[in-house]
Amino acid sequence: MSVVWATTSPESGRFSEGERRSDVKDLSDRFNELRSRGQGYLEVRFPDTEFPHLNFGFRGDHAVIHLTNDAEGTALVVGDGTVPSGAVVDVPIMDDLAAFTGDFVMSVDRAWSLVHNFIQTGAPSDLGEWCEL
Repeated sequence: MSVVWATTSPESGRFSEGERRSDVKDLSDRFNELRSRGQGYLEVRFPDTEFPHLNFGFRGDHAVIHLTNDAEGTALVVGDGTVPSGAVVDVPIMDDLAAFTGDFVMSVDRAWSLVHNFIQTGAPSDLGEWCEL
């Protein structure tokens, strides 16, 4: 299966907007490289469609997933309870750190599992509860 993706560059630590088309293994390898560095951001979609696409930012053990359904619609996956609702966690979104309440934060392992689920099924509705922005 082929996916189109863009990620933080492991060398510069900056988001590289140039998309790549590859199999899921190459995306997994990049994620593992970024994870070993402690943080990163990635976007993934299917080759023949611009939408939907997932955006996945993580720092340390915490992650946040955005879904973009169209040019104007964005939603966040509700968190998994690893961070209390009132707490704030910073994760990278492209080149900046963005603050999210615990309501939308999940473990990196859980988030990566959801990304894989999205790639396999193409069904964002299967990933959990969404909160439209």
